[in-house]
Amino acid sequence: MDREQSMEIGQTPPSPPPTRLTARSKRWMAFWTFICLILFMAGGAGGVLLYAAHSLQPTEPGEPVRFTVPSGVSSSRIASILEKNGLIRDAMTFAYYLKLKDIGRGFQAGEYEMAPGTELSRIIEMLNNGETVPPEMIRFTIPEGWTVEKIATLIADTAGLDREEILDLARHPEKLKATEGKAMPAFVGALADREGLTYKLEGYLFPETYEMLADSSANDIVFRLVRQLGDRLARLPEGWETKLQESGLSFHEILTVASLIEREVVLDEERPIVASVIYNRLAKKMNLEIDATVQYALEEHKERLLYDDLEVDSPYNTYKNAGLPPGPIASPGLKSIEAALFPAETKYLFYVTKKDGSGGHLFAETFKEHQRNISISNETAKNAGEQ
Repeated sequence: MDREQSMEIGQTPPSPPPTRLTARSKRWMAFWTFICLILFMAGGAGGVLLYAAHSLQPTEPGEPVRFTVPSGVSSSRIASILEKNGLIRDAMTFAYYLKLKDIGRGFQAGEYEMAPGTELSRIIEMLNNGETVPPEMIRFTIPEGWTVEKIATLIADTAGLDREEILDLARHPEKLKATEGKAMPAFVGALADREGLTYKLEGYLFPETYEMLADSSANDIVFRLVRQLGDRLARLPEGWETKLQESGLSFHEILTVASLIEREVVLDEERPIVASVIYNRLAKKMNLEIDATVQYALEEHKERLLYDDLEVDSPYNTYKNAGLPPGPIASPGLKSIEAALFPAETKYLFYVTKKDGSGGHLFAETFKEHQRNISISNETAKNAGEQ
């Protein structure tokens, strides 16, 4: 009987001797463990790269959205804003991408409008360039010769403001506040103490085309118009300030003369001539007798003034009152201001419209010549009516 047969029934067979790994086996096991680890890591890295690549792809196209980038925020915060608005897929990936590329430090604050589906490079470009949504603007044009009341109506209708608030500032320029870091023109301060003016800012709201923010206040707009007058004075011929001093008139009086010219004259070449008529009459203590001042006093425009209209009781009525009216009767343009400062040298004391459709005038030195010019003007109008 062999050894196995000699073992008693129920007896546990002895354990086999432990297997000893050879050095060669150990090396192969380490090698395959390393290979598996590499493959695992490569698979993980590949997954990360695939996720990152997907995260940097454009989102699904959609309707444009508006969002605001606050001033001073980090690129990570901007990434979160973009993700929230559906413009990028993953804020963290985008933030790491910016850091890796060393971009994003120049992103500018403001309100933007972008559409989901926009390429990542375009989003970055818009933020870098500050391609913000243009603010809503209003645009209006003030013609030369308009009064404060007409200007107030235009501004109120255009900007959706209270007309009375605008007129209140025109009556009380001391309430006006400087804006945009600009200084208040010096001539505004001199208006506060003037008496007898219907509107102290009459004539000081410069006629021009303006473009302003849609949310501008009445104060913002009125100040802009007043400041524009101060700025535009720099366009007058050199030496105008010296001419003002030599005239013996204040800037307010020069602006008043300019407003009379603006309301009376159509042709630019006649502005200095009409200015000379005004100064010649003032020098002779003659009433100016300018119809436009009566129109202003009546507070309504009439195509034809009646003799009763010339009797209106107002300091602006130059038929009844000597000298200049208390202030401007409209907003003069730069050509009229220039004419008031640099009048022509004439002896004219009278003028009458030609009534030939040219807008020109007939000028005279004497009343007799003036009467003849009136006859010529009436005859011209009659002939024109017969045609």
